[in-house]
Amino acid sequence: MKGETIQTVSTLTCPQCGKAATETMPTDACQYFYDCTHCGALLKPLTGDCCVFCSYGDVPCPPIQEARATGQSASCGGGACSG
Repeated sequence: MKGETIQTVSTLTCPQCGKAATETMPTDACQYFYDCTHCGALLKPLTGDCCVFCSYGDVPCPPIQEARATGQSASCGGGACSG
């Protein structure tokens, strides 16, 4: 992967209350749902995104990071993501 390190921590910002929470991302799958720890809103990915980290996080999910680093299409493939 061209010497780049996959980041596994991302800060999610809730679109409803604007509060942020730092979370560890799964490395073997994408996280489709997330309950805001502040207001309880159920977050789901925006259209075209594979997971909540790609939609609301400051760092995209590991499968997307890897695809971008290797120059492949930035979409979750290989069964890692369901979106």
